[in-house]
Amino acid sequence: MARFIAGDQALLVGVLLVLLTPCVDYVIVFSSLAGASSDRLLATAPILMLAQMVTLPAYLLIFIGPEVISAIDPKPFVEALVVLIIIPLVMAAMTQKLAAKSRVGRAAMATTESLMVPLMMSTLAIVVGSQIVGVGEEIASLWAVVPIYVAFLIVMVPVGLATSKIFRLDTGSTRAAVFSGATRNSLVVLPLALALPEPFTLVALVVVTQTLVELVGMVVYVKVIPRIVK
Repeated sequence: MARFIAGDQALLVGVLLVLLTPCVDYVIVFSSLAGASSDRLLATAPILMLAQMVTLPAYLLIFIGPEVISAIDPKPFVEALVVLIIIPLVMAAMTQKLAAKSRVGRAAMATTESLMVPLMMSTLAIVVGSQIVGVGEEIASLWAVVPIYVAFLIVMVPVGLATSKIFRLDTGSTRAAVFSGATRNSLVVLPLALALPEPFTLVALVVVTQTLVELVGMVVYVKVIPRIVK
C-alpha cells in the first residue's frame, strides 16, 4: 500500500514509521470495550514495545533504503527509547513489586489503573491538539495517506481472523488479535517523527493523521468486531 506514496519520502517515512509499530497503549482500552482479552494485550505490551524498537530500524532500512536512514540522527531515537520506554518500564516493574509487599504500593496500583482511561484520553487530546493546526495547513498533502490508513484498518480484520484461526484462539483472544493488528503505536513514534531533520518535517503530521483516522476506526471496531467474532 505504501507504494502509492513512494514518490514522496516524507509521506513514505511517516506511513512506514507508524504502520510498522503495533499499538501498546489505547488498544487495551478500546479492545476492552469490545469484550476482547485486554489483559493479554496488557501482558504483551512490554514485549511488543521492546521488539518494535529493535526491529523498526531494520524495517525502515528494508523498505526505504540506506540513503534515507543515513540522514537520520540516531541520538533522538536512543533518547526516546530510554525516556519513553525503558524508564517507564522500570518504574512500572518497581511499582508492581512494591504492590506485592505494601499497602502503599497496592493503593498506587489501584489509583493508576482507575486513571488509565482518562489519562489516555488526555494524552490523545494533547497530542492531537499540538499538531492539529499543522494538519490543517498541510491537508492537501496529507489526503494522500488517508486511503492507506483506512485500507489498513479494513485489511487487518481478515488478517487477524486468519491468524487467530491458525493459532486456535478463543473469542476474547481473537478480538484482541484483531485490535492489536489494526491499531498502531502513533503516540510513541510521534516523538521519533518530531526528532527527524528538516526535510522530514511532514512526517509528524503524517503520524498524527493516522491517529485521527484510527480513532474513528476504533469506534467502528468496537461496534463491528463483537458482531464478527461471536
